[in-house]
Amino acid sequence: MNSLDEYPDVLNVNDIQEILGVGRRQAYELVSSGQFHTVRVGKRIKILKAVFMRWLNGQEDKEKYHGVK
Repeated sequence: MNSLDEYPDVLNVNDIQEILGVGRRQAYELVSSGQFHTVRVGKRIKILKAVFMRWLNGQEDKEKYHGVK
């Protein structure tokens, strides 16, 4: 897993893929799972780094964003 300090405040799916060391498909499945809040900008999916860090540390309320994208 890479240090999150080097990433921008707003992540994309490629960033998630790099950080977690998973494949593209797994990264898209994760961001589509509703486990943390994502925002669609056109066809792009954006994730606030702070939200992702809380999820990564196990602090994100999984039910809070379930199904909200």
